[in-house]
Amino acid sequence: MTANIIEIFQSIQGEGKYAGINQVFVRFFECNMHCHWCDTPHSIGDTTRRFREVALEELTAEIKAAWPGSHSVTLTGGEPLLQAEALQTLIPELRAAGMPVHLETNGILPDELAKVIDGVDVVAMDIKMPSSTRCRPYWDEHRKFLKVACRREVFVKTVITRDTDAEDLRHTIELIAAVDPGILLILQPNTFELGQGVMETCRQFYLTANQRLDNVRVLPQLHKMMKVR
Repeated sequence: MTANIIEIFQSIQGEGKYAGINQVFVRFFECNMHCHWCDTPHSIGDTTRRFREVALEELTAEIKAAWPGSHSVTLTGGEPLLQAEALQTLIPELRAAGMPVHLETNGILPDELAKVIDGVDVVAMDIKMPSSTRCRPYWDEHRKFLKVACRREVFVKTVITRDTDAEDLRHTIELIAAVDPGILLILQPNTFELGQGVMETCRQFYLTANQRLDNVRVLPQLHKMMKVR
């Protein structure tokens, strides 16, 4: 069995609850969304871009070689769950080697998540608000996904842009609250719009979300500021 991989590297996590820790990142090729602010367009499925088809034994060995000094392994993309069959083999191998597994995902493939959730330590789930992504709504998919994800540790990220509307935020808040109001929600300002009023939007949205949820934070993409991958 093989997996389509863009890159494997060790770096400082720059997003979410675990920002600031040293991790091994495994970036999977291809995504089933096309968010207009995507910061990894090379991974979304343009087959003219370079990726490697890697045997899982070789992939596991490469991750182990990159591991020393790391806190955990983050499976990212693209969308890793598009290769759920490969993950069903890879994740147990990583866990058996003593490597905690974090999964970064767009949160719209609940059936695929169910195949691997028992081996995942932390789920970093995006909620893709349509006014932010300029894609269609995925509320039903997100709701089903979060119900599966909460079997393990999970937190939610959602990107805030100048176009994000309050109704989408309300949907996001109520979706999380219906599953567990204690789930961490991170409002992530669009990196490409910092300094253009988006931080005040984040602050106002924080005040709104904090009335309904127990754990809300505003956190930018720190790795962009640190100029690391």
